[in-house]
Amino acid sequence: MKKLLPLLLVLSAYGLGAQSIVGKWNTIDDSSGKERSVVEIFERDGLVFGKVSRIFTQAGEDPDPVCDDCSKDDPRYNKKIIGMEIVQNMKKSGSEYADGQILDPQNGRVYNCRMWMEGNDLKVRGYWGPFYRTQTWKRAN
Repeated sequence: MKKLLPLLLVLSAYGLGAQSIVGKWNTIDDSSGKERSVVEIFERDGLVFGKVSRIFTQAGEDPDPVCDDCSKDDPRYNKKIIGMEIVQNMKKSGSEYADGQILDPQNGRVYNCRMWMEGNDLKVRGYWGPFYRTQTWKRAN
């Protein structure tokens, strides 16, 4: 038993060090470097989803926009972006999440998505055919 206790302490400390992507994340515009929104990542039925909980608007921008660029076939078309589920059906696969989709409400496009932790940052990569774009999201306080 005395030999087992140190092993359990080491294993539990290792488990506590593993970072979860669940929580609130500041999205960073990859061209301007400015915060654009807060997305809350959560689990539901064994999958990971994310919804917009806040938008940081610039002067002259609508403070409560709708997704008017979304496809008319998408149930999010003309719905408010705040509260909108933009990350859907992400499955854990090793140390990353994949096989889901992410919506960019600024252009209405839905991308295949991969997410993974890199240090304290969440890397979010959207794929559209052979092209992709990666953003770095920072954990919100």
